[in-house]
Amino acid sequence: MNDRELVRLSKRLSKWLRHDPQGIGLEPDPAGWVPVDVLLRQAKAAGTTITRDALDAVVARNNKRRYEFDESGTLIRARQGHSIPVELGYTATEPPSILFHGTAEHLVEAIMAEGLRPMRRHAVHLSADVETARAVGARHGRPVIFDVAAERMYRDGQSFYRTGNGVWLVDAVLPAYLAMRDSAG
Repeated sequence: MNDRELVRLSKRLSKWLRHDPQGIGLEPDPAGWVPVDVLLRQAKAAGTTITRDALDAVVARNNKRRYEFDESGTLIRARQGHSIPVELGYTATEPPSILFHGTAEHLVEAIMAEGLRPMRRHAVHLSADVETARAVGARHGRPVIFDVAAERMYRDGQSFYRTGNGVWLVDAVLPAYLAMRDSAG
């Protein structure tokens, strides 16, 4: 599977596992898991034939490691980013002192006024490093990076969750916990 095919399949899986499982007749369990054999069958019925090898390749090679199999390898789900109701079951974890959020420049004014909100997703996504946050922000224009005072938020009672691919999840971030990073930093 070449990189272009991998990206195309990853985008379809994102739609089906995070946003519109009913679109191809999937019924995720409360934690977002779908039986692999059902996914493959329903994808084929919807006009997209996926082999198990191709699915394995997407899970293994997706640069953001968005998907995971359960221990048995018979269930698959997206690690985060759902707009459908799910309870992913991550354990609350103490975050590092500072986490980062990358966004597009045109959103800065709203973020400074309202903070970070999950919008159509279940949680705000934060990065452990500036480079990842910059890459996320660059998807929508000139990137701007915010430092998030995660340790202070945690001490103030906010729960943080770390996914298997290193993304930090939090319900929201109030403006008082945000500092816009110098564009050179």
